Amino acid sequence: MAKKDLHKIRPYGDHWDDGRIQLSFTLPVPAGPEAREAAKQYCEKLGLTAIQIVTMESVAEEFSFFVAYGEAMHHIDFTRIRVPRLEFPILPPDAMVRLAQEKIKRRIVVVGGTTGTDAHTVGIDAILSIKGVAGDRGLEYYPIFRVVNLRAQVDNRRLVEKAAEVQADAILVSKLVTQQDQHLNDLRELSRLLKGEKRLPKHLLRIVGGPRMDHPAAKRVGFDAGFGPGTKPIEVANYIVHELLRRISDGTQSRMEGDSLRQAPPKRRSLFGWLSGGGEDS
Repeated sequence: MAKKDLHKIRPYGDHWDDGRIQLSFTLPVPAGPEAREAAKQYCEKLGLTAIQIVTMESVAEEFSFFVAYGEAMHHIDFTRIRVPRLEFPILPPDAMVRLAQEKIKRRIVVVGGTTGTDAHTVGIDAILSIKGVAGDRGLEYYPIFRVVNLRAQVDNRRLVEKAAEVQADAILVSKLVTQQDQHLNDLRELSRLLKGEKRLPKHLLRIVGGPRMDHPAAKRVGFDAGFGPGTKPIEVANYIVHELLRRISDGTQSRMEGDSLRQAPPKRRSLFGWLSGGGEDS
C-alpha cells in the first residue's frame, strides 16, 4: 500500500486512492431503462466517473431505488479538519463519587426524558436507570445523583416546569424522531423556553443525546453538550460532575444548595420496581 498523505485523501475500494464509493438513492420515476439512465446522469452531475448502476428496484408506484458505484475525483486535506468536542476527565465510578461528595457535597438533581412525539425510552433509560447498559450503571445507581425521569413524549413546557420545580442542576433530553429535522426544531423550542424561565438555576446544564446527535449539533441548537451513539452512562455522569465543578469555580454560582448527601441517601429499586414506578423521582 502506498504511503499515506493525510494532506490529500479520498475514498478507496479496490486499490489505494482509487476514489471508489457506493451510494444509494431514490428517484420519483418508475423503474426501467430511462430510470437507470437518469440515475447514471445524476451521478455524473455529482462529479463521479466510471459509474455503474448495480441495483434498480421499484419501491412504490412511480418510485425507484438505486445503488450505484463510481469514482470520486476530489481529495480533502485531513490535517486541516477541526471538530469541536467535549473535553473532560473520565474517572472510574468510585473516584467520581468521592470527587462529588468532597466538592459539591449534595445530591445533583438531574431531570430527563424524551420530548415531543418521541415514544422511545431505551436511550434515556440506558443513561438514567439503575440497570444502565452493557454493565455500565446508570445515574440512578450513584448516591451523588437524584434522578427525575419523565420518560417518553414529554411536552417541552412540562420538562421546563419540572426542572424549575426541583431546581435541576442538569436536564437530559433524548431525541430519536428526526423526520424533516423535527428533533432539531423541538430542541430549539426547548432551548428558547429554558432561556426564558427565570426560576431555573444559572448553572443548569443542558444535555442532549440521540442516534443523530453530536456535540456540534447540540451547540447549534443552544445546548451545552451533545452525546451520540455508543455513549456510556459513566461518560455523562463524569461530564455533569466536572462541568458543575467548573461552573462553581468560575463563579457561576458561589453557593449551591440542595439535598445533603447524608440527609437523603438515594433509593435503590429493582428494574421491575422502576418500570412500575410511573417514571418520576428516584
